[in-house]
Amino acid sequence: MTIHIEALTFEAIIGLLDFERERPQRVIVDLEATYPYEDTFLDYALIVEKIMAHIKSRRYELLEDALLGIKKELLENYPQITALKLKISKPDIISACAVALSHTWKFNS
Repeated sequence: MTIHIEALTFEAIIGLLDFERERPQRVIVDLEATYPYEDTFLDYALIVEKIMAHIKSRRYELLEDALLGIKKELLENYPQITALKLKISKPDIISACAVALSHTWKFNS
């Protein structure tokens, strides 16, 4: 089974620039997590809470570190995940576009 969380939107401090460190900006997280449904299920509401709490509490400077932090948080709480795709977007940092970073991992089941 694969759970999808799409366009999880919230405000957080993330970025290197002075103005990014001073006030929260909009962040969007997309997630796909594959897991063996026969063994268990993933609570999507709890996953949403964990992602938002993690990002808001860490105040990351780099999207790369935020992405790796979410991955670590999820795998510690849900070791049954066999594949994970994450994408973090900052839609308001550049007026002409949204910027984003993504990665996909596959784990031994």
